[in-house]
Amino acid sequence: MLDTLILSRIQFAANISFHILFPTITIALAWFLFYFKVRHELSGHPVWMRIYRFWVKIFALTFAIGVVTGITMSFQFGTNWPGFMEKVGNIAGPLLGYEVLTAFFLEATFLGAMLFGIQRLPSWLHTLATFLVAFGTSMSAFWIIALNSWMQTPAGFEMINGVAHVTDWWLVIFNPSMPYRLTHMLLASGLTASFLIAGISAYRLLKGDEKRAPKVALRISIYAAALLIPVQIMVGDMHGLNTLEYQPQKVAAMEGAWETEQGVPLLLFAWPDEQARKNHFEVAIPNLASLILTHKMDGEIKGLNDFEEHPPVKPIFFSFRVMVAIGTLMLVISWWTGYGILRRRYPNKWLLKTLVFMTFSGWIATLAGWYVTEVGRQPYLVTDVLKTADAVTPIAPANVGVSLALYLTLYAVLMVAYLNTIFYMARKAVDVEEFELLDSHNDQSVNALADPTHKEVTA
Repeated sequence: MLDTLILSRIQFAANISFHILFPTITIALAWFLFYFKVRHELSGHPVWMRIYRFWVKIFALTFAIGVVTGITMSFQFGTNWPGFMEKVGNIAGPLLGYEVLTAFFLEATFLGAMLFGIQRLPSWLHTLATFLVAFGTSMSAFWIIALNSWMQTPAGFEMINGVAHVTDWWLVIFNPSMPYRLTHMLLASGLTASFLIAGISAYRLLKGDEKRAPKVALRISIYAAALLIPVQIMVGDMHGLNTLEYQPQKVAAMEGAWETEQGVPLLLFAWPDEQARKNHFEVAIPNLASLILTHKMDGEIKGLNDFEEHPPVKPIFFSFRVMVAIGTLMLVISWWTGYGILRRRYPNKWLLKTLVFMTFSGWIATLAGWYVTEVGRQPYLVTDVLKTADAVTPIAPANVGVSLALYLTLYAVLMVAYLNTIFYMARKAVDVEEFELLDSHNDQSVNALADPTHKEVTA
């Protein structure tokens, strides 16, 4: 039978997995909305406002679900993990409070103006409200990532009678891994939103939508993805170097490295066996893991057998490869599609279907990366400070099991409703008439609309 610890871990994993999906969209989607609004301000062309109006509805829906799931997640600090707040509440409490005071209130206040003020506010003021919502979403990410990074690489505190007390807030917030994690997460959000916009726009085109708005939105999102993914790869490399320095056991699990050695191969595939402490069915490229992680062909990587405690290997090993595989696929598809658009070849039917298939690929990559991060910290809740088993609630496993079942049921219903609503909105947008005058330069041809220099698109 599952005990309280395992059930509580599953419950928190389910909550954070479901919750993180929605901020991952809204953080970057808010900046896309700001971009669309600014383009409308500068050009006066109605296509930008139509794009804005469609995507602001999806933003509002996503934001609402993110808020609800965030609240239920925070409850668990008290219901399932009382030891966490008892030991490190002096740090976690203020950081969560700063997120509410400086970010959530900002988002919530100006979201109303953003949603209902298009016809009621001066255009410049509505644009400012959109900017403040986007800024607020990024500030939320800043404070949450600051706390999570501190749990990974704690700094700026001292333990007094078993309780953490802050000695330097600057070191707490800007702990050794925080800049890398924050940048990595913001870029992940950018890619998630880019492929969401591209996928839904492609879906509209496949449904027969010949209006300009989905074509322009598709072009912008693909260009954004094509630019962001190489940057993400570079940031991921720096993040890996930082993790190797501060959490080498996590890197060893990611690479499936059991023994400390130089010139470690990159395992494309393997089946880690924790009981035998070795891998089966290895497919490897010699020396490549050392080159990537240490930037030296003969660089040394410490193996799992040299650590007294290390995280479970299989979840980290496979999650890391899923994240990398999705990232590689994003790179190929965004560059291939972007190159075609630059050459005035708009995506064909099969490429549009591929983009629809990739609509929520950012979710998969984000979850895989998040599992690497969180499982890689085990058996600690706060690295070298608080073990997960020491923070769990003493309540009966049956109580946790009931709440877990209710959470999973609710989240399944919400997910089905969310996905159905988004695609329903996309189908309804296909039937909406495009009320605007077309000048003599616009022949409404697919190739002309795909051309970035075309007046009707960039005016």
